[in-house]
Amino acid sequence: MRSLINTGRPPVFCPGCSHERITGALDKALQQIGLDGNQVAIVSDIGCSGLFDTFFNTHAFHGLHGRALTYATGLKMACPDLTVIVTMGDGGLGIGGAHVLSTCRRNIDLTLLVLNNFNYGMTGGQCSSTTPQNAVVGSGFLNRLERPVDICQVATAAGAPYVTRTSSYAPDLVDEMAAAIRYEGFSLIDMWGMCPGRYTKRNKLTPKAIDAGLKGLVPFCGPVAVNQRPEYSRAYREITEQMAPAVGPAGVAARFTPPDSGRQELLILGSAGQRIVTAGEIVCLAGMTGGMHATLKNDYPITVLRGHSVSEMVLASEPVDYTGIDRPAVVIALADEGVGRRRQLLAGLGAETLILKAAGVNLPETSATVQEIDFKAKKIKTQDWALASLALVAKRKRVISMEMLKAALEIRFKKAILETALDLVDRVSE
Repeated sequence: MRSLINTGRPPVFCPGCSHERITGALDKALQQIGLDGNQVAIVSDIGCSGLFDTFFNTHAFHGLHGRALTYATGLKMACPDLTVIVTMGDGGLGIGGAHVLSTCRRNIDLTLLVLNNFNYGMTGGQCSSTTPQNAVVGSGFLNRLERPVDICQVATAAGAPYVTRTSSYAPDLVDEMAAAIRYEGFSLIDMWGMCPGRYTKRNKLTPKAIDAGLKGLVPFCGPVAVNQRPEYSRAYREITEQMAPAVGPAGVAARFTPPDSGRQELLILGSAGQRIVTAGEIVCLAGMTGGMHATLKNDYPITVLRGHSVSEMVLASEPVDYTGIDRPAVVIALADEGVGRRRQLLAGLGAETLILKAAGVNLPETSATVQEIDFKAKKIKTQDWALASLALVAKRKRVISMEMLKAALEIRFKKAILETALDLVDRVSE
């Protein structure tokens, strides 16, 4: 097999950088396996290891710092026959630590080459997640306060089935890489090397010192017996192939003529528990039965069960490019919490806007047309106020019609709930 090195842009590293040796070893490993450039994708991280994608005539993806494994996972899932190799420094390893753990857990067929030179070499020699505590680095004393990560120990604990720790100067580095790439599952090689541009200017480190350091650690030499299991993407495909095909979204047929043409905006202002979001969905379904395009935006706090709940809907005869609410045709105000979220908008409305306000809700001064509804006097439960308000809107033929509303309820609800909803709409609209 021929070399895959890009002669148009050959590798250029600082003199003595171990990355250059790794580049050559990777090229020989790919040749040993017999892979052509169109069979390989190199996904690179940021930093000096991020240059690898330009040095090879293969498919390539260059992403954000620490995120290389996420892109690689997507590539492998989409193109299972592709050999995907990730190059990442110890800097990206720390920044993307959660992604490393997830990839170990999944056991997807990727090879992660960790170019470990114990510092952020490209940005000034600051400490990384693997910097020894006694090292002198560009970020002062910080590394003395943090214990360095043993990525092999961490990866094994997270479920990685193939883990190797070696020196970038090891005579069998090519064979180690080839074995890791051939392995069907997630494989990781932690390769210790030197950064002459930054790290070794302040710290005495040689290939012999690296070998001595490696001998003092627990060895990792390939397959991890307790973590052997089916490869993720293969198992994923086998499971999904046995499943029934996913059913696409149900279409909503246009059956009615909406009472208003053009763009119509509707705003529901309520609180948690008033089923505001459900009411918004119903409005959109109703609009679709009238052949209209519909958008829905919801605003509620993370507490979910307490606080405001706001739904903004746009119905339009043409595709909706802007989903913001500027001049709503109808506003339904059911709770002070929701009103508080849109107080400024309400103050600027004109008489053409209809506001249906629940009794007891406070509105800012507004020129809109306000009609108060005493839902309690009508013995309507708080959680039904939003649907009752939609019935009143439909009765007035604003934005949606009664037939559109009932059609939407038939789409949204089934059996007993549908009967209850239709009964409420009929009672309110009498």
